Amino acid sequence: MPEMPADLDLGAMDAWLRRNVAGYRGPLSAQKFAGGQSNPTFRLDTPERSYVLRRKPPGILLKSAHAVDREFRVQRALHETAVPVPEMLAFCEDEGVIGSVFYVMEHIAGRSFDDPRLPDCTPAERARIYDDMNRTLAAIHTVDIDRVGLSDFGRAGNYFRRQIDRWTAQYRASETETIPEMETLIVWLDAHVPPDDGRRTLVHGDFRIDNLLFDMREPRCVAVLDWELSTIGYPFADLAAMIMQWHMPVGVEERGLAGADRAALGLPSDGDFLSCYCERTGLPEIANFPFYLAFCFFRMAAILQGVRKRGLDGNASNPARAATMGALAPVFAQHGVAEIGG
Repeated sequence: MPEMPADLDLGAMDAWLRRNVAGYRGPLSAQKFAGGQSNPTFRLDTPERSYVLRRKPPGILLKSAHAVDREFRVQRALHETAVPVPEMLAFCEDEGVIGSVFYVMEHIAGRSFDDPRLPDCTPAERARIYDDMNRTLAAIHTVDIDRVGLSDFGRAGNYFRRQIDRWTAQYRASETETIPEMETLIVWLDAHVPPDDGRRTLVHGDFRIDNLLFDMREPRCVAVLDWELSTIGYPFADLAAMIMQWHMPVGVEERGLAGADRAALGLPSDGDFLSCYCERTGLPEIANFPFYLAFCFFRMAAILQGVRKRGLDGNASNPARAATMGALAPVFAQHGVAEIGG
């Protein structure tokens, strides 16, 4: 549930909205969502409609992190495509308004699911929700990036080479202690980068069920959220990131499916999900999938280490949750090593 914010200047926000968002009329109130560890997120309410604000967190930030400008650009480009995203309303580069860069988008009412087991749904509903996740991911990866103006949204060259270098640097910048499994993954991934086959698509970077909103009544995705890690890259990284999450333990923090009876729940196996994705995207199969899984465990461990460091530095949006999430960095690293047989 949202909580009342103590770190948002409503007077400054109201004045800015009056100048920059067509049709806006106050008075304004706001609630801060408990999630959104990377970029603090607020629901802005007026008597006529609601909006959503995403902002960079305060404090000293890692280079290239918290890219709300990229979030705004990619969602604006996707608004008329088959990928469901909120309408982008306005972007503010002036840190003097509320203390950091931010953007405002439409508020979409929908169901969100933190537990991938979907305990409040029937097996038939679960199967349809997961199938629509599959459809949505395939839609992201088949966007015509030239037509929507995103061909320059990511650098050319080997996506995994760039990503491994980037997240190794981010991890080193936020390192607080030695995690042996991270050292193993850094060496192994560096030595096993697959050759660049020229495949370039839009990738979300953090595609999982808790970053999606579904229609209130139908098992249909109505919004893909949290595009901070999006770029032009290799689509199988998105696919592996979601399946990586399923390999984690069940529970509030890990949000996985390990040990769950997927068949009884109506949820697809990894293989079934991959087969449906290949059918939708016209692929015969996906080779070398353990590499993609190991990479995703490594990247998530690096992200969680960054969350932990922000918490220790006093810059976290939710310090208690930052500590809990940050403690999972070694766990994700251990799973990554398991994928490579270490």
